[in-house]
Amino acid sequence: MNTDALSTTFAALADPTRRAILARLVSGEASVTELAAPFDMSLPAVSKHLKVLENAGLIARGREAQWRPCKLEAAPMREASEWLERYAKFWSDSLDRLAAFVESEPDKPKRRGKTARRR
Repeated sequence: MNTDALSTTFAALADPTRRAILARLVSGEASVTELAAPFDMSLPAVSKHLKVLENAGLIARGREAQWRPCKLEAAPMREASEWLERYAKFWSDSLDRLAAFVESEPDKPKRRGKTARRR
């Protein structure tokens, strides 16, 4: 996946409405009306969200007579997940090294700031 496609995927996933639409599509195809039902917005507003998801390759829209079903296309999310996984491994390895360092340090008394000097 090139950086532009990855950016498009993350931009599409950045909106909570679009993430909710994708979550609904995990359970199967749905019409625009079905996808719009839980939201307090117009059908054209939902259609704009669907267009963003479609442009990112996250959904596909079909045509069956009057019904335009939407379905999830998960490949771009898999590619984004693989990109994120590299950073998850980095943080996991870093935290493992920090834990090993902390566990290897002998218990030392803690200082409480500067001690008062006698005159």
